[in-house]
Amino acid sequence: MTAFDTVTHLTKMLDNLDQWIDLAIAHAEKKKFSPEVYVAARLAPDQYDFARQIQSACDAAKFAGAYLAGQTAPSHPDTEKTLPELRARIKTCTTYMKTLMASDFAGAEERRVSPKWMGGKWVTGSDYLNQIAVPNFYFHATTAYSILRHNGVELGKSQFMGAIPMNA
Repeated sequence: MTAFDTVTHLTKMLDNLDQWIDLAIAHAEKKKFSPEVYVAARLAPDQYDFARQIQSACDAAKFAGAYLAGQTAPSHPDTEKTLPELRARIKTCTTYMKTLMASDFAGAEERRVSPKWMGGKWVTGSDYLNQIAVPNFYFHATTAYSILRHNGVELGKSQFMGAIPMNA
């Protein structure tokens, strides 16, 4: 799988995450409580809440796309406090990621990636993608999914995976 393929997949997963929010809203309405309860929900006291899980998944995806395409990622301050704001964050990230073309990833596997948090150290694009970006993305996306499931939202494997392009 190429870097472009992986970034395309992360974009699909962010779209799936947006659909999970639809299901969460429907669940809350059915049970007659405010869906905004989910924003602050968490699995454990020392884990990020749902909002921060969404922000972190978005960041992992957009930074993967930007770093591997040799671009600067758009800035998104972590200010979202409502489901509509979180959905806007997802949309902003997927819109950016959909601007990336396969040609932008030429040499991505060998490109030096050096986020600020690495303190001047670097990894290859391949190592960044496989050892940092993808595991980090899935950690936060899966935790967001689990927060919703823990709170009774009827999500299953098919919602996690999203649409599968089947051929007849």
